Amino acid sequence: MLSRAFTKPKRSFKEYGENSRSGSISEYDDCIVGFIDDLPLIPCENNGPSLSLKEVLRTSVSVMGENARGLTEKVVLSNARLCTLKRFRKVIVRKSEFGRRVEKLAQVCNNCDYLVPITAYLYAKRIKLVVSDYYPMGSLADLLSGGRRGQTALNWNERVIIIESIARAISFIHGQSPETVKNMKMNVHGNIKSSNIMINIDLTARLSDYGFAQLADCVEDCDTKEKRATHNIYCENLSQKSDVFNFGMVLLDMLAGVQDLSYMDCIVKLEESIKQGDIPFFEFHMKGKERKQALKVLEIALACTSSLPETRPSIHQILFDLTHLLKTSK
Repeated sequence: MLSRAFTKPKRSFKEYGENSRSGSISEYDDCIVGFIDDLPLIPCENNGPSLSLKEVLRTSVSVMGENARGLTEKVVLSNARLCTLKRFRKVIVRKSEFGRRVEKLAQVCNNCDYLVPITAYLYAKRIKLVVSDYYPMGSLADLLSGGRRGQTALNWNERVIIIESIARAISFIHGQSPETVKNMKMNVHGNIKSSNIMINIDLTARLSDYGFAQLADCVEDCDTKEKRATHNIYCENLSQKSDVFNFGMVLLDMLAGVQDLSYMDCIVKLEESIKQGDIPFFEFHMKGKERKQALKVLEIALACTSSLPETRPSIHQILFDLTHLLKTSK
């Protein structure tokens, strides 16, 4: 059985900017005991438990991840239920619009088996947050990183299950109608990457952070800006073609650990040599049917990451190709 340690010790979040709508999270935590009245979180479609701000902040036990948009924490509630808490750095919409958008996103997420359900949210003066389901297996980024450090690595069949799940999640999002609801794009995810792909015990995957790019902006200092400019491999444009590009980068990471855009031209040039087996490419052992499947997925990944957005396939075509590939290879 795969096992992972996915969380890091809880720590301050001091780099929050003074001009952020969310304010300083660490400062807010220090002041919470001074609240006269607790604030109830707003449940989404009666899907979540009755929660309060004090409860989720006091029961936050570890930081699962952080980025320029916010902080993600593991929360253990008093009834032993586990949740994930996302606290935003800088919300870009006002209170009523924030609530309307979260509830609309929750409606979509809670009707798809491949998206992480949203259970509750809060927009307060000093803090804005969203609560969603927790996945003890962690993210795809966690699993891939753990395998590269010598822990149990995902085999090809497990990777195929995850790939198909992600494609179905994106297809569900891209098929949303109406496409736009009051200036919010409903048919675009906006932030697909391996750390936003959560893994179930059965190795199926759920895509998280759907629409969050339309709730909060990124807040960065000079160091984080330089790091993102150097290491960020994902496209951040809010479009379906960018979603497809990012899906392709996830595929390349799953196939060969490709995490550098500078390798892309080299992979394209050496594609035939990779297919012939003249050049080692895949980071896991396979042969026969599995290798044929992996080579086809590589073709899909390269098509997704084309430098010309108009030549990238739609997610519906990608899902059709993947489904056909898996059926004909059995």
